[in-house]
Amino acid sequence: MNTCIISTFNCSFDDFKNKVEEQRPEWSKFVDDYEIVKVNEHKSIMLMNVLDFESMQEFMTTEEMQKWDAENGCVDTVYSMSQ
Repeated sequence: MNTCIISTFNCSFDDFKNKVEEQRPEWSKFVDDYEIVKVNEHKSIMLMNVLDFESMQEFMTTEEMQKWDAENGCVDTVYSMSQ
């Protein structure tokens, strides 16, 4: 399922992107491909092909991810996309 995630955060874009890359081994199990673009220093848009949305949701709501989100003011808005 093609998915768009718009994220806003208090940390820098580089810190956010580094966190995404750091976690990639975990979420690559259920994501086929992705692109991330910088909107500004505190906002990004990520497009991904999610193979298993339930696993993605479980990953995004782990205690570790919720803690990181809270510490960095990260809010994700997730959209499913269809052509």
